[in-house]
Formats: sequence, C-alpha cells, structure tokens
Amino acid sequence: MKEINWSVPLESEEYKEDIELMVKDAMAAIEETAPGYYVNLVTPGCHGHPDEYLLPRLKNLFGTVISSKFINQCGCGGFVYRVWKNSVENN
Repeated sequence: MKEINWSVPLESEEYKEDIELMVKDAMAAIEETAPGYYVNLVTPGCHGHPDEYLLPRLKNLFGTVISSKFINQCGCGGFVYRVWKNSVENN
C-alpha cells in the first residue's frame, strides 16, 4: 500500500493501443493507494477526456471510497486526473 501521494503514467504506446489495459492499471493504482492519499492518473489524449470513459468505471467499482478531480491537460495532449482514496472498503 502506497502511503504517499503519487503519479502513475498511463501514456505509453501500450496504453494508447489498449484502453482496457489502461483502465485496469488505473484501477490497480487506486487499489495500491492508501486511504488519505491520492494518485494522479496521467492518461493519453487519444482516448479523450477521462470524465467520459474512466470516471464512470471508477465510480462503479469504488463508489464513495474515492473522490476525483480533473487537474489539467498536459502539453503532450494527455490528461492528469487526481483520485483520492477516502476510506477502506468494508468486506
């Protein structure tokens, strides 16, 4: 579990070619983030704005365990999306 604020780059060619892999690795990064911290997800521009394809899937999986905010569009065309881990899941 990462007890720091951190970033995960999801902009490489493999993520540009496989949106499902990118979403899977974004979800894994959130799972690795300890409650009270955030992870910046840096997504490729070719998939469009994360609000349209990533946020609905994150909310569906994590619900109120996360909060998110669009930060900025990178000069390279990608997007920075910040996701906070609010609390641990109850199993």
